[in-house]
Amino acid sequence: MSGEERAAQGAGEGGSRPPVALTIAGSDPSGGAGIQADLKSFSALGAYGCAVLTALTAQSTQGVTGVHPVPPEFVREQVATLVDDVRLDAAKIGMLASAPIVEAVTAAVDDLLDCPVVLDPVMVSTSGSRLLDDDAVDAVRRLAPHTDLVTPNLYEAAVLLGTEVAESLEDQQRQADSLLELGIPRVLVKGGHGSGPEAVDVYADSDGQHVLRQPRVDTPHTHGTGCTLSAAIAALLPQRDGDWVRAVADARAYLTAGLEAGRDLQIGHGSGPVHHFHQWW
Repeated sequence: MSGEERAAQGAGEGGSRPPVALTIAGSDPSGGAGIQADLKSFSALGAYGCAVLTALTAQSTQGVTGVHPVPPEFVREQVATLVDDVRLDAAKIGMLASAPIVEAVTAAVDDLLDCPVVLDPVMVSTSGSRLLDDDAVDAVRRLAPHTDLVTPNLYEAAVLLGTEVAESLEDQQRQADSLLELGIPRVLVKGGHGSGPEAVDVYADSDGQHVLRQPRVDTPHTHGTGCTLSAAIAALLPQRDGDWVRAVADARAYLTAGLEAGRDLQIGHGSGPVHHFHQWW
C-alpha cells in the first residue's frame, strides 16, 4: 500500500471512536522514552495506544546499562496477533536493537500493517548510550523506504547517509533531499541537537520542503524527545485528515510545550523527561 493510501485510510475511518495508534519499540523503566513515552503521548493527544515490545532495557535518566532484545519471531507474533483483532489508524517504530529485529519489523510493515507508519530511527539515547547494533544500521536504511515518514535527528541523518553532521540549515535541507533519494516518501530532519535560538526542523516530501521553526527551549530535560515527537505525529495524523504537514507542526508544538513544562517534574538525576501531560496536570 502506498503512503498516500495509508494516510487516506488512517484519516478516513473511525467515525466517532478515537484513533488507534501502535508503537513498536523498546521499554524504558524510567518512563521518559520508549513505549512508555509513546503511550503517554498517544493518550495525551486523544489516541488509544497499543504497543509491541522489541527490547527490554535497564535504563534511567542517566543512561542505559543493559539491553535485552525480544526474539524477532516473537516481535512479529505480537504484531500479527494484534492486527488480527484491532484496526490501527497509525503506527510508529522506535528502538529496534538488532538487525534481525529490524528485518522482522520490515516484513511486518509490508505484510501486516495497513496504516501510515512513522519511523524514528533510534540509534543513540539522549544520554549518549548506543541503542542499535552496528549491523542494524544497514537494515534500518532498508526499512526506511517501506515506511511513510522518517524522523532522524542531525546525527541519525548523517549515519543514514554516511555523511558529516549538518552544520547549517542548507546542509540540513540537502540531507533531507538526499534521504528522499533513498526512496523514503517523507522525512523530517530534526534540528533539536543544533545550536542557536531556534530549533529548526526540515520536512520534505515529493512536493518540496517546509522549514519549521520553534523557539529553542533551554532545558536539560530532553529524555525521550524523539520518541515523543514521532508518537505525537502518529497520534495526530488521523485527526488531521491525513495532512502530514499539519500533524508534524502540531506534534512539534506539543513537544515544545512538554519541554517547557518538563522542569516541573523533577524525575531522576540526569536528563529528565518531557512533561507528556502538561495540558492536564
